[in-house]
Amino acid sequence: MKKHHPLRMETRSQPLISRAAFAKRLGTTFAAASVLIGVSLFGGMLGYHYLEGMDWLDSFSNASMILSGMGPLAPLQTREGKFFAGCYALYSGLALVLASGLILAPLIHRLLHRFHLEDEKQD
Repeated sequence: MKKHHPLRMETRSQPLISRAAFAKRLGTTFAAASVLIGVSLFGGMLGYHYLEGMDWLDSFSNASMILSGMGPLAPLQTREGKFFAGCYALYSGLALVLASGLILAPLIHRLLHRFHLEDEKQD
């Protein structure tokens, strides 16, 4: 039996995968998105901690708020911290879109694949 990459979807000519395999795929993509968000959050915490001198809890709060698109909680004091916050905010927007895409891709693919299979049955 050929082993497939966990993020690879079935092609148009292949049948829908089982619900159990689909649930495993959703778990895999959710885990990948979680790792991306976790690494991004940790990077933000390091930047706020070392460049702004914030304690770890304040670093966590500010990084979480930026990563979620809400904005920083505390005013920034250093030039380095301000530059980091700007770069981190730009990165966070892209990371949020990527994580959303990772989670939604299997759902949308399955929906479209199902519609395509139904169209073939009617032809």
